[in-house]
Amino acid sequence: MRKWVLPEYIDDILPAEAERIEALRRTLLDHFRDRGYRLVQPPLVEHLDSLLTGTGHDLELQTFKLIDPLSGRLLGVRADMTPQVARIDAHLLNESGVTRLCYAGSVLRTVASGLSQMREVLQIGAELYGDASVAADQEVLGLLLSSLNAVAVRRLHLDLGHVGVYRALANGAHISGKDLPLVAELTARLPAAWRDAFVALTTLYGPAADVLAAARARLPDTPSIAGALATLDKLAQTARGAVEALHIDLADLRGYHYQTGASFSVFTAGEANAIGRGERYDGIGKAFGRARPATGFTLDLRQLAGLTGRTT
Repeated sequence: MRKWVLPEYIDDILPAEAERIEALRRTLLDHFRDRGYRLVQPPLVEHLDSLLTGTGHDLELQTFKLIDPLSGRLLGVRADMTPQVARIDAHLLNESGVTRLCYAGSVLRTVASGLSQMREVLQIGAELYGDASVAADQEVLGLLLSSLNAVAVRRLHLDLGHVGVYRALANGAHISGKDLPLVAELTARLPAAWRDAFVALTTLYGPAADVLAAARARLPDTPSIAGALATLDKLAQTARGAVEALHIDLADLRGYHYQTGASFSVFTAGEANAIGRGERYDGIGKAFGRARPATGFTLDLRQLAGLTGRTT
């Protein structure tokens, strides 16, 4: 085997692409700074127990692990930067009130994902801590959309979801595959109203106004479900005018287990994968001493560079 061959799904970035990536990084970080988001730079590796604290089993499977020759302790190479930024907010900054932070750097994953099939992702994002209101979700979603506009990514399609609707209906029933026969089997012994709500949830996808109306008509009228739908309505209002298409999917449970509320994914024409993802993840800093409300989003700089490179 040739010594200079790189590991599978790890790639060099050559000058033309590297220049586009760096220009995007600078433009986006300046955009974040102008809106009050301060830059932090977490380390590439941490003690594994700290890196995975509160994140759930899904992120652990994506994390490369190694032994520190100095301490003998197990280390992890970050697979996502959000838990690290939560640690900085909770343990190092320890500020009262709202804290706005942003970051940019590589994350490494054990398994390649998406059409690009890369295990190293050049991640950039923004996080807002200390505000549990829907206004914080609206701010973060607005920042995501304005950031894409700042780097001339157009023809956006937004998908909204809210894990709170699913969690209000059940604790752990598996419906993310939208398998109607399976849902019917799992919920057969539930009261009719709740059984029908589970089945309805798998079909509640489409234009925002239509889905919200159908959800209010077909799902139980509980405070948690009503609150989730109200949040989605406000997020839809925030995005109108900034996107070409706006959909809601109430059975979309993709994402890490620390997600607690609204989520959003942005797509653009000619790109099968989402180009930006965001979500609410209240309590992620609990293990570090501060269970603060939190919401934020991430972008893949290399994916963005490919999009912008097509138009130059």
